[in-house]
Amino acid sequence: MDVDPKLELTAYHEAGHAVMALAVGRSVHKIDVLAKGTRLGVCKMNKGRSGKAKSSKASTDNLEGDLLILLGGMAAEARKSGKYNLQGASKDLREAEKLAMMRAGNANQAGKVLRRAMDKAHHLLAKPEIWGAVKVIAAGLAENSSMSGKQAKHLYDMEQVKANTK
Repeated sequence: MDVDPKLELTAYHEAGHAVMALAVGRSVHKIDVLAKGTRLGVCKMNKGRSGKAKSSKASTDNLEGDLLILLGGMAAEARKSGKYNLQGASKDLREAEKLAMMRAGNANQAGKVLRRAMDKAHHLLAKPEIWGAVKVIAAGLAENSSMSGKQAKHLYDMEQVKANTK
């Protein structure tokens, strides 16, 4: 089955958000790549944490976790396509900038916070079990347009098991 390239990149973007959320111990409610208005997709989170983040050893710092989730979509899409889609991630970037300013207090320091968070997002995505989870979740989204958080968590967990048995 041929997948529309725009849909595939949207699927990677939303899968990136979901996998980062799972990696930092958050729980995902639903992922959707059905375009609505100006939004091409959405990854809805549940409130609170779902437990410890085991495989990524990501920080339990809530603000850092939020930054990783926000930047994870753009980072995953860039890993797949080879370039950042700043326009497509503009809402995520605005939210990440607000969080970075809360942490840093000034624009210069906020920029450093954002760069560190993006570096960490790319570092996590380079791990085979994390990137493998993004790939299988993105494939499921490209095929079915949406996925429950439970399905995403199952696919994420399967990739973690696969990595631990190698």
